[in-house]
This record gives sequence, C-alpha cells and structure tokens, in this order.
Amino acid sequence: MTSIGILGFDGRMGQAIDAAAKAAGVAVAGGIDKGDPDLAALAHRADVLIDFTAPDALARHVDAAVSAGTPIMIGTTGLSAEDHARIDAAAKSVAVVQTYNTSLGITMLRGLVEEAARRLGPDWDIEIVEMHHRHKVDAPSGTALLLGAAANAGRGAADGQSLNRLDRMENGVREEGGIYYASLRGGSVAGDHQVVFATDGERIEIGHRAENRGIFARGALKAALWLAEGRGPGRYTMADVLGL
Repeated sequence: MTSIGILGFDGRMGQAIDAAAKAAGVAVAGGIDKGDPDLAALAHRADVLIDFTAPDALARHVDAAVSAGTPIMIGTTGLSAEDHARIDAAAKSVAVVQTYNTSLGITMLRGLVEEAARRLGPDWDIEIVEMHHRHKVDAPSGTALLLGAAANAGRGAADGQSLNRLDRMENGVREEGGIYYASLRGGSVAGDHQVVFATDGERIEIGHRAENRGIFARGALKAALWLAEGRGPGRYTMADVLGL
C-alpha cells in the first residue's frame, strides 16, 4: 500500500490531508513540522511526500525528497523565482507536482480562462478577484497568479509569465493587455476566485468557490498517489494528474 508523508502536519492543510487519507484508506507514513529532525527519515520511509508549509521550508523539503529519491507534491504558495528554480532542479531527479491549487474545479477554471483569453483578445480587460481567510498572508493568492498566468498563456506568452501581471494601475490608467488583481481577506473563507473579462458594453464572469479545505486535501492526495505510481523524474501539474 502506498504511504504518504505529510510536511506541515499540524497546519490546517496537514490535518485536512491526514483526514482525507484516513477516509480513503491511504496509509500515512508520518508527519512533521518545521525544523523536525525526522525529515530525512520520513522522506525515506514514505512512498511520496506532500508539502503544504511555507516558502522558507521549501529548500529543506525538496532536498530531502531528492536525497531519498522520493516524489513530492508541493502545494506551498508564495514561492519566489529562486524557489521555482530549486523545484526545476529537483525535478531532474524525482517526480514533482507543484501547484498553487489542487482542486479539480480550479484546474478546469484555469483551462477556461486560457481559452477565453485566447479567443477574446487584448481589448477585453481582465480583472482577477480573490478572497481568503484572515490568516492568509500572500496576496495575490497563488491561485490568482495561476489564473493570471493562464490568461497570459492564452494571449500568447509561451511561458504564461512574460506578459503584464499588475496589481495596481499607474496614475489611474489601465494598461491595455494588463491583468489586474484584487485581494480580499476576512473571516474563514477557504478560497473564492473570480475572473472578469470586460469590454465595452458587456462582460464575462467565471469563477470558483471553495467551501472547505477538504477539496484541496482530496486533490493533493490524488496528485500524491498519481506520483507514487512510478512517474519518472519531471515537473508535473494538476492538469497532468487529471489527464486534461
């Protein structure tokens, strides 16, 4: 039976993943939190690791996965370019799924946003609005940036990153082709995301609401089990996991 190791076990997502694993009958090899000296042992003991922690822990976790030859599913948000470079390097040795959102609905929304951006063109303005619980620190959310990257890809950016991604308007003037973000924080909201395409006289609004963390935990578990099926080294996405 495949066993998972949970990095960030005592956090909200760690507990949700543990509950999802128990409900699905998946074995949990163990769980650790920041600075736990048992990291290397867990990486060797588990068939796959799931990391929902913080950016400052990523290097240690990825290095442990590579040393043990254990695939890793990374759901940590707020990652830097340096973090992504480290993930790219790790993916040469082990299988890695890195995503800002593990829900099936968001994965589908990402595809819809990319297609809409491709067909509508730059004369349709794009606004991305996201809301999360009061404790979420990074803004815009990783999922909002994921949706922005999808829109960029639809507009022709080969890497989904090279076109404008702006969180404010300079001198109150909206840049053509710019993608703007609004981040709201409050209460216990698990995650709301809305993408608005607007042009003269009409607009299109598509979005997703997460009602609880269980959807992310189940998605993360699905991705981890998919990795443990013997995937070769490489960097994968939730679209790969779901065969989209």
